[in-house]
Amino acid sequence: MSWPIDPSTVLAWNGIELRLATPRDALELFGALDHDDCWAHVRGRPESEDDVVQVIIDATRMGRWMWVVRKDDAIVGTTSYLDVVPADERLEIGFTVYRPDVWATDVNPACKLLLMEWAFSHGFGRVQLKTDIRNERSQSAIARLGASREGVLRRYQRRQDSSMRDTVMYSVLREEWLEIEQGLLARLA
Repeated sequence: MSWPIDPSTVLAWNGIELRLATPRDALELFGALDHDDCWAHVRGRPESEDDVVQVIIDATRMGRWMWVVRKDDAIVGTTSYLDVVPADERLEIGFTVYRPDVWATDVNPACKLLLMEWAFSHGFGRVQLKTDIRNERSQSAIARLGASREGVLRRYQRRQDSSMRDTVMYSVLREEWLEIEQGLLARLA
């Protein structure tokens, strides 16, 4: 098991790059994600660059490994490792938010390929992904990755509007990774 991740790690695929977020990314990240559609199913919309700085600082303090996602050298979103439990060989990929113009492009499958590839090659046995039951677009995207739908966690967490959401849980196991990886590579080819 190799954890924690080296802060200088850069994951890259065909013009898409992930590196751990720093407060210096706040202005560009805020501009990229300042769209109502980005936050329809995700709590915590920042209202300013300073809010994004605080999100990055708080994420680090809470054990969330927040990545900035670049495509062709512009920030197009963020995703994170969270709920990391090395003793149980599991982690989650989540808090994923992209600019609307990169939805349904190669960005999400490339990011998931890079993040899962890193996790499985560093000793993790389970990668989980969750989404709001109302977010059908996200559920379809996760299913297209090849993840297995495990069920629904009822009344799991609060939404931005203070309503309680049911959460759909998915996972990919180390034993499934080779086949899923091949599918993602074929999709990205």
